[in-house]
Amino acid sequence: MTEVATARRSRITPEREAELYSAVLDLLREVGYDALTMDAVAARTRSSKATLYRQWGGKPELVVKAMRHNKPGRIGDVDTGTIRGDLHTLLAREDDCTMERNSDLMRALAMASHTNPDLMRAFKELLVEPEMAEFQRVMQRAVDRGEIRADCPALEYVVHMLVGAFATRTLIDDRPPTQDFLRSYTDAVVLPALGVDIP
Repeated sequence: MTEVATARRSRITPEREAELYSAVLDLLREVGYDALTMDAVAARTRSSKATLYRQWGGKPELVVKAMRHNKPGRIGDVDTGTIRGDLHTLLAREDDCTMERNSDLMRALAMASHTNPDLMRAFKELLVEPEMAEFQRVMQRAVDRGEIRADCPALEYVVHMLVGAFATRTLIDDRPPTQDFLRSYTDAVVLPALGVDIP
């Protein structure tokens, strides 16, 4: 077989990539990160391990890219004209059922990352840092519009506040995060901290 034919065969289509990512997330929910193996992913997706390693490099990269692919659109593209509208729109991108499933998954991955440095590195490089850069665009637009003072000390803690509410809802209230909870939290805590008046 020629090199061109081999390259053509090994190219993964967007549809196939989405299918692989979906299978990876299903396996994660079933067995957790530590028990997830590339062998299991290969079997579930009818792929070769060589293809998986060639395309993603390893388990941490594959898992984190699957998480990122599962996110609904780019954060930085949200622009409703107000920071309250932007935050509410971002919170509405996932329904309550999806949010609960993703909350469980994120909690499990966060725990796994403490004992898996490669997962922690992939998590930061492939998910956290790109998402933070996108979110900064949303916040900078609010500053440019004059809604938030550029020297507001709460600006650098907005993500911490939102992620904290998302992550601790189950721990504190024994209930999953919901759109209603996160919207009310945003109006009661995040926007006042930013000095934004709520109409």
